[in-house]
Amino acid sequence: MANEVRGGQGQVLEPETFRDSVGTMDQTGKRKWVYPRKPKGKYTNYRTIVAISLLTIFFITPFIKISGNPFLMINILDRQFYIIGQPFYPQDFFILALGAIASLIFIILFTVAFGRIFCGWICPQTIFLEMVFRKIEFWIEGDRNKQMKLDKQEWNWEKIRKRGFKWNIYTLISLIVSHFLYMYVVGWEETLHIMKEGPIKNSSNFIVMILFTATFYLVFAWFREQACTLVCPYGRLQGVLIDKQTVNVYYDFKRGESKIGRAKWKKNEDRKALGKGDCIDCNQCVVVCPTGIDIRDGQQLECVNCTACIDACDEVMEKVRFPKGLIRYATEDEIEQEKPFKFTIRMKSYAFILTGLVIFLGYLLYNRGIMEAQFIKPPGSTYFLKEGKIINTYNYTLLNKSNHNMVVNFKVLEPAKGNIEYSGSSKIVLKKDEILKGTININFPQEEIKLSKQNIVIGVFDEKGKLIDTFETYYEGPFKLSF
Repeated sequence: MANEVRGGQGQVLEPETFRDSVGTMDQTGKRKWVYPRKPKGKYTNYRTIVAISLLTIFFITPFIKISGNPFLMINILDRQFYIIGQPFYPQDFFILALGAIASLIFIILFTVAFGRIFCGWICPQTIFLEMVFRKIEFWIEGDRNKQMKLDKQEWNWEKIRKRGFKWNIYTLISLIVSHFLYMYVVGWEETLHIMKEGPIKNSSNFIVMILFTATFYLVFAWFREQACTLVCPYGRLQGVLIDKQTVNVYYDFKRGESKIGRAKWKKNEDRKALGKGDCIDCNQCVVVCPTGIDIRDGQQLECVNCTACIDACDEVMEKVRFPKGLIRYATEDEIEQEKPFKFTIRMKSYAFILTGLVIFLGYLLYNRGIMEAQFIKPPGSTYFLKEGKIINTYNYTLLNKSNHNMVVNFKVLEPAKGNIEYSGSSKIVLKKDEILKGTININFPQEEIKLSKQNIVIGVFDEKGKLIDTFETYYEGPFKLSF
């Protein structure tokens, strides 16, 4: 009996039983191990280039410094943060918070427009699993069939040798990656210093390193695709963000199923006249999938848009002399309406907004000021009079956020005629990343202070006379009755 053709995400043969359980588990809850076939093709080559580029960036970034500062370092314990060589302090938390909000908006808009391209091309989980650990597995154990055979055979010398060799390499890679991750926390110099001193002097650091390594090993040697399916929240998020205008990896069900559905390939057969679709049911898109799904069943939670099924299908289409693109990047509307892909106004709008968000994040990073100054009156202090002048004492705190040493001085901007007396030199030398504290006195002629407590503005100037920061505080004077 001919199969009824259904459109869109409902293109499944048994909708009443489809996806009522996790694809990598059987009915008893036992895990079904995925043995994907080694992918090859245009998109795989592109992804390999992207992966090599990203891995290169990952391994060289800890050694890059800008003006003596790490390019990127996130040290939560010591509250040391460096982004693109710029130091960030707890005082800059609002910038990081705005950056996090902008990043979330970026992710949402990107997903709405372009689906899970991030998962297949950029996500560290996919990069390390498919481009590092999986390739080592192919090298040692062979392709899909050899891996399945090795898994079923008894623990003889061949299995012990191959598995032991693979696990040792996995452990070594996990150890190396953990050390590099640690460099992003404390810096590469401190990491090497800890390694030289040994585990006895740095027991807590070595325990953390062991935990890093064990976690990394378990994720990529055992947990694998389950991290995307069971743990990662992005897969759930994309389920409510993706619509019919979202670009994703899709199976062209209209072309693949035609009138009576997919069918096995038969030479010299007129499939169009018989109503058969272009899908020859070779199952290559299934065996190559790293998450073990059938893309022909529609968009699914487990699909990470890795494009392995595209390459596998294109290879088969080329062999049977059918047009490529039975599985491709497309929108659901494009497939249902059989229209060529078009960069729509909606996508252009989202791309424009995404570009604006990137510019906004860059603006936050570079336009946060190079100096932060505070002038606070000591607790319990008040004014005092001397030679016809009212004097207030202030404790100042200066934070140099720049990558160079600075020489600064202070001036009272409002009201006028304020004079500053320094406890030392009027030229204060402030090293980069330094927090400096001190005391100054500010005096005004008595006639200039009209209120018992009034606001004043103090400016901080560099040695070239450029205003780099201001701080508004209050100034105390004698109480005056006004009628």
